[in-house]
Amino acid sequence: MFRSARLKLTTWYLFIIMLISVSFSIVIYRVLVTELDRVERIERSRIQRGFPERWRIIIPPESLGELPKMFFLDPKVIQDAKNHLKVMLAVVDLIILGTSTLSGYFLAGRTLKPIKEMVEEQNRFVSDASHELRTPLTSLKAEIEVNLRNKKLTLPDAKKLLVSNLEEVNNLQVLSDRLIKLARYQKNINGLNIVSLGLLSVMGEAIKKVDFMAKNKKINIENEINDFNFEGDKQSLVEVFVIFLDNAIKYSLGSSIVNLSSEKIDGNIFISVIDHGIGIDEKDIPHLFDRFFRADKSRNKSDIVGYGLGLSIAKQIIDMHYGKITVKSNHNKGTSFTIQIPVKHSHKLT
Repeated sequence: MFRSARLKLTTWYLFIIMLISVSFSIVIYRVLVTELDRVERIERSRIQRGFPERWRIIIPPESLGELPKMFFLDPKVIQDAKNHLKVMLAVVDLIILGTSTLSGYFLAGRTLKPIKEMVEEQNRFVSDASHELRTPLTSLKAEIEVNLRNKKLTLPDAKKLLVSNLEEVNNLQVLSDRLIKLARYQKNINGLNIVSLGLLSVMGEAIKKVDFMAKNKKINIENEINDFNFEGDKQSLVEVFVIFLDNAIKYSLGSSIVNLSSEKIDGNIFISVIDHGIGIDEKDIPHLFDRFFRADKSRNKSDIVGYGLGLSIAKQIIDMHYGKITVKSNHNKGTSFTIQIPVKHSHKLT
């Protein structure tokens, strides 16, 4: 599809360029021919005015316009110059045609590249979302079909089925909510409500949202965050820190510690979320923020619930704040995420 579009776009480029080129060639030819004719007339007039007096006695004045051609510019030379000019302009047009073909094809590719990437990204999004949605739907369908065929289904079994179905419905709701959030942040819908914030307040709200999960795993969150002031969107940043804390708790061993710290350097705030869990393989780190990506150790959804969307959402939000995220991890020793956010929202990181 894109190859055909690229060829069509190249053709349109060539048509426009050659239309301009040929038009200029015609104009240049006419201007130069007119100039040659003007020079010929001036030279004829000059020769006539400067003709020796003795020839004027012999040749009547009215016959001066019919003097031998040797006294004037040779019309053949003029015509040869015009023909040579035509050839030169035709050659230039052919060179422009060849150069434009290559350049047009290259520019068409560059023009279509963002569109191609967007379409491919959209196709991957639909494919990945369909795959993730299929899993809970398949589970729901299988459980319902099996129990419908069971003629001895009891009320406790039916209640157990409903509980299982409700769990899958909740998973579907979480997935759909995450997909909507990711799409909203990718399109920057409604923008950000940038206000002055205190880091300690933002992090405090995030900790409250994961406190129950942390207590269930007996994980202690050591909060050493300084109360730096900065500009940002509070709701989205709370969501960012919830995502990082949620991941830290999920992938930590029970009865361990999650450390939070911060520092301010050269107009930027650095927030670190450090866990002491299973760690991330080095080969997986470049893909952590890819949509639906889950590291090998977390593929088994019966162990760890998730769809690989949280870090993608977090990156979108931090990008909208002109920030950066860096990751360091050691196998079976833990992972450190460092979020860098400019104090001034208008300041873009380089």
